[in-house]
Amino acid sequence: MSTAIAYLQLWISDRFRDRERGATAVEYGLMVGLIAVVIIGVVMTLGGQLEALFTGVSDELPAVPAG
Repeated sequence: MSTAIAYLQLWISDRFRDRERGATAVEYGLMVGLIAVVIIGVVMTLGGQLEALFTGVSDELPAVPAG
């Protein structure tokens, strides 16, 4: 009887350990998704400003002679 209980406890602990791994993978997936959304938001917000900045700097540089 005690062998069966020990086997059952081992089986249950293995089942929960697998679920924790799955939950951890889901949590990491959510974090990666959130980071991607933040990066996209920052790029979309600052993209026009950066383009204007680089265009202004490029316009101020002297022309390179063809040669």
